[in-house]
Amino acid sequence: MKIMDKRDRAVIFRDRLAAQMIVTGFNRSALARATGVDRSTVAQILSEGAARLPNAHLAAECARVLGVSSDWLLGLSDRPERPGDVIAAAMTVTEAARSSADAQLHEWHREASGSKIRHVPATLPDVLKTEPLMTWEYSNFLGKTPEQAIGASQDRLGLLDGQVADYEIAISMGELRAFAAGAGYYQGLSAEIRRDQLDYLISAARDLYPSLRLFLFDARRVFSAPVSVFGSFLGVVYIGRFYLAFRSRDRVRSLTEHFDNLIREAEVDSRQVPGWLEALRAEVPEA
Repeated sequence: MKIMDKRDRAVIFRDRLAAQMIVTGFNRSALARATGVDRSTVAQILSEGAARLPNAHLAAECARVLGVSSDWLLGLSDRPERPGDVIAAAMTVTEAARSSADAQLHEWHREASGSKIRHVPATLPDVLKTEPLMTWEYSNFLGKTPEQAIGASQDRLGLLDGQVADYEIAISMGELRAFAAGAGYYQGLSAEIRRDQLDYLISAARDLYPSLRLFLFDARRVFSAPVSVFGSFLGVVYIGRFYLAFRSRDRVRSLTEHFDNLIREAEVDSRQVPGWLEALRAEVPEA
C-alpha cells in the first residue's frame, strides 16, 4: 500500500471537513465550540495551502460533530458513514405481516418501479393468486382481511404494466404438485379453487410474458428460502415473522447470484411453463 504524503492527506481532510460543514450548516465558530477548541485552530486546519493535520482527538471530535467517520475525513475510506451506521443500513430486520397486504413489502415494490424484480415465494406467488385462494388462505389470520390481501396483490400485479420491465419468479415444482393435489399446506382447499388457480397461472405465464417470466425448479436438486431481490439495491429474505432486508451491494449481489443459479438449474423454462401447468391441471379431479 502506498503511503500518502502528509500534505495530500491534509488537503483531503480540509476539503472533506469544509464540504461536510456546509452540508450540516456549521461555520468555523460553531465547529470550534462543538469540538472544544479555539476558532483559530479550526481556521488553521481549513487554511488553503496549510499542511496541518489535527491530532487524533480533534479528528474524532470533528467526525462526531459532523456525523461522519474520522476515516473518511482522513482519506482512509470513501464512505462518509460511521461504521455503526454502515452496518445498520446494510441490514435491517422488519416485522413481516402474514399476508400480501403487508405495507413494507408493498413499499419495496414501489421503490423498485422500473427495476428488475427476482422472487422466490414461500408458497405460490401472492401477486398471481386468485381471490378465492387468498380468501381461503388469509381468512384465519387476524389483522389482515382477505380484501386487503387481494387489493395489495392486484396493485403489485399492476406494476407489470410498464413500471417493472422484468419480473422473474422461481417456484418449486414440489410446491405446485402439492397445491394441485390439495396436500400439505393446501389440505382442505377445494378442487374448484385449485383448478381456477392453475388456469390463472397458465394465463399469466402466457399473457404477461416476457414482462413476467416463471421458472420451475426441483427442490430436491436446488433449494431456496423465500427471497426477493429488488433491482440491484435491495435483497429481502423472508424467515416467517420477519424480513431480513439487505442493502449492502455485496449481499444483494450474492442473493442475485443465488437466484440466477436457480434459473440456470430450472427444470422448466419460462416458455415451457404453460404446457407443464396444463398437464398438472389435468391431474386435478373435476367436481
